[in-house]
Amino acid sequence: MSARLTSEFWVAAYLRRVMAEGGFAALRKRGAAEAGAIFVKLDLLDGRARLYGPAPQSLAADDGARRFARTHGDADLTPAEAEERLAREARFDSDLWIVEIEDRAGRAFLDLAE
Repeated sequence: MSARLTSEFWVAAYLRRVMAEGGFAALRKRGAAEAGAIFVKLDLLDGRARLYGPAPQSLAADDGARRFARTHGDADLTPAEAEERLAREARFDSDLWIVEIEDRAGRAFLDLAE
């Protein structure tokens, strides 16, 4: 089992990756540097949004890589619904990170849990 990257390091690398691949990324909330949970809001810029959070432990790999899953079913959210869910998460966990991506093609640039 490999050591897991800190949240701070992972987010910095993720922001660079998104921008390098032609997406737009912004850090909206800085969380706990070592191990804060990371949430990603993907705005498709057409009235739809998707929200990703840490994958459940049962779907996580033992290789130390961070895996993500949608926090909602297959149906897309409105940006306002995504914001409501983020607000609930932030009330529950004040140490979380929030990253927002804007990408019309719907690319989240994340390793998704299967």
